Amino acid sequence: MEKIQMVDLQTQYLRIKPEIDAAIQRVLTSAAFIQGSDVKEFSNALAKYLGVKYAITCGNGTDALQIAMMALGFEPGDEVILPAHTYVATAEVIALLKLKPVFVDVDEKTFNLDVEQLGSKITNKTVAIVPVHLYGQCADMEPILNIATKHNLYIIEDAAQALGAAYTFSDGKKRMAGTMGTIGTTSFFPTKNLGCFGDGGAILTNDEHLATKIKMIASHGQTKKYHHETIGVNSRLDTLQAAVLNVKLKYLDEYTLKRSEVALFYDAMLASTAGIEVPFRAPNTTHVFHQYTVKVKGNRRDDFKKYLSDNGIPAMIYYHIPLHMQKAYLYVGCKEGDFPVTERLSKTVISLPIHTEMTTDQLEVISATIKKYF
Repeated sequence: MEKIQMVDLQTQYLRIKPEIDAAIQRVLTSAAFIQGSDVKEFSNALAKYLGVKYAITCGNGTDALQIAMMALGFEPGDEVILPAHTYVATAEVIALLKLKPVFVDVDEKTFNLDVEQLGSKITNKTVAIVPVHLYGQCADMEPILNIATKHNLYIIEDAAQALGAAYTFSDGKKRMAGTMGTIGTTSFFPTKNLGCFGDGGAILTNDEHLATKIKMIASHGQTKKYHHETIGVNSRLDTLQAAVLNVKLKYLDEYTLKRSEVALFYDAMLASTAGIEVPFRAPNTTHVFHQYTVKVKGNRRDDFKKYLSDNGIPAMIYYHIPLHMQKAYLYVGCKEGDFPVTERLSKTVISLPIHTEMTTDQLEVISATIKKYF
């Protein structure tokens, strides 16, 4: 049996090696390393896949969030609401732009933003809400969008962990993660469900004016070379990465299916295991399982992680220090106890290996090892 890994990018590459190598070779031969034809081709293909009018590529997922907020013209001191249980990048760009991050607790089951607490966080300084589609399933977007409309707020979706997930509205309409708000953002970091071979990101919108502004900001604020209409940044997806993504996008649905099969295997093997709680699936969204994140009961999470490591099984603890308790964000004025669900999750969640190349043998070994512990 092959060594168990959290993510096996090497085997995934080897399965599509001829296509990847040919795509890279075409870029090398053309020497169009910046803004080559693959970039536009990928942007168009991504937009079509997601059912959104505009997909503007950029350097990484963090840049995508920053450019989105720059495009919306927020002013220093404006407040942006985000979940307390998420990766630091979501808060980081808010702070960098001199905006105020306003944290809200998350739902105990879905790990996503708790809609019931959203209204209490809105003030006359609030300009936007950033729902993060954590671990692979969409936040509950319909009520979030309704609240945003009521208060005239922008929605910036952080879909970096849920590309390919679909949300179903009460009228039966379906929309893909990242396409429901004012602007959506995503990342193509190598370990993401759709990952390149370096850094990469994209910004999604159906608004033509915003798309034009986003493109301009991402290219030094220029409409054409040396004509700078606004202050911008330098953030672009290079042609080599676009070439890789053009190939891998064709396999994204297959990758999603494989991850779902792994998740279902875990569910079947672990659902009745005392001491562990398998991931909850919200009924109005699909789950693309960027992570398979379980909750460990009885204050045993860290001991459980060590046990897995001692038995050759990798596992990851994401966000074990909540954002509001990170030194960099203490200035916001929150304290321990303000977000009890987030703080509880930081002590109980752990993510098991899940990727497109997992074998039944590996899954059986992992499941048997976990059962033995509990």
